[in-house]
Amino acid sequence: MGKTFNIYCDESCHLEKDQIPVMVLGAVWCPLTRCREVSERLRALKAEHGLNTNLELKWVKVSPAKLPFYEAAIDEFFSSEYLQFRGVVIPDKSKLNHLAFNQTHDEFYYKMWFVLLKQIFVPGCGYRIYIDIKDTHGATKVSKLSQILRNANYDFDREIIERVQQVRSHEVEILQLTDLLIGALGYVHRNLKSSDAKLALINKIRKYSGLNLKRTTLPGAKKMNLLIWNAQEW
Repeated sequence: MGKTFNIYCDESCHLEKDQIPVMVLGAVWCPLTRCREVSERLRALKAEHGLNTNLELKWVKVSPAKLPFYEAAIDEFFSSEYLQFRGVVIPDKSKLNHLAFNQTHDEFYYKMWFVLLKQIFVPGCGYRIYIDIKDTHGATKVSKLSQILRNANYDFDREIIERVQQVRSHEVEILQLTDLLIGALGYVHRNLKSSDAKLALINKIRKYSGLNLKRTTLPGAKKMNLLIWNAQEW
């Protein structure tokens, strides 16, 4: 086997009837051998900005007072040669016709996780997938996702998907970056404009990436790889 990568996954507004049209899945991945270095750098940024190093970096906590810190975190992501992000956005869940495709929303949800992650996998490499604990169904999610990914990759000896595991986001800095990036995507696709601090952060992401964040990138795009999934296309 070649390199091993850690993949840190998060989701936003994935429930079928949560009254929010946009659903976002995302993942930041990093070579296993560089994860500690990156995490220590993110903790150091908190200290440099006068914040508690245990502060959880989250999109919902972006504010004018903390904007310099969040901008530094985005700087860190784009300047790091070790970090990459892939996001999948479903702009309008109300357009999903699960009946026509003989599926439940739950089954669609796992299909989207597969769509997200399959683009990341490189033959000959191993992957450790970490998912934020959100509710009491986490163990079921881990089991289903493990099965889907291993079956799809004929990985019955667990050489590609080494593990799928729940973690607590406040303990994992790189996972916090995932939350930040999917939060920005969700904000853009919901056309929200109430926070100048969040809009400033989105503009910084756009400048770094050269993307407007509303269009699908090329499949092989590095750093920020996006799929804007429209129901009518499938």
